[in-house]
Amino acid sequence: MLLSACASAPPPPDWQANALASLNQFTQAYLDGNLRVADAEFSRARLELARTGRPDLLARLELVRCAVQVAALVWTPCTGYLALAMDAAAPERAYADFLRGHWQGIKVQLLPVQYQPLVAQVQHEAATPDSATPANGRLGSINDPLARLIAAGSLLQIEQLTQADSALAVDSASSQGWRRPLLAWLGVTLKQAQFSFDTAAAQRIRRRIDAVLGVE
Repeated sequence: MLLSACASAPPPPDWQANALASLNQFTQAYLDGNLRVADAEFSRARLELARTGRPDLLARLELVRCAVQVAALVWTPCTGYLALAMDAAAPERAYADFLRGHWQGIKVQLLPVQYQPLVAQVQHEAATPDSATPANGRLGSINDPLARLIAAGSLLQIEQLTQADSALAVDSASSQGWRRPLLAWLGVTLKQAQFSFDTAAAQRIRRRIDAVLGVE
């Protein structure tokens, strides 16, 4: 979604290549929990996009930061995007609503394609009170690990996250070695286990948390 203007040929201008490289570095550093590097790389990406004088591209960039925060369950106002929202296109506004958990009335076709089946399913369930929540959760159709974590964070905000979904979020973060979201999602599964009075599961989750933290 971000920097969709980047074309395969001819070679992109320097600002596109530099911004995309810094954005990738930001994402990796943030998910690893290295916030100093993440902040520096995000600032570099923003400076590159600012060279274009295009607020719409800056709005897309800010949405990427918001999305990565949602993946790690960091609930901070998306102030960078909100300051630019008036210049954002309809797909960006829809994506912002998705990230903030404002799914009611959202136009599914405006969302990134990987989220469209999920939102359509939840909207259908809301319109059909007798429909049952899938036993295996709702995230199985999303293959990209980061997109899956973002969707899980949004589902949590609208109180539609199942235990199967949170377990898949843990597996997604674990398989990529993303420390920050892994700890966040292990915390969610720990609360679910405690709520269900599943002492054995809670103990297993605590051992995983200790392993991530390096506690012996």
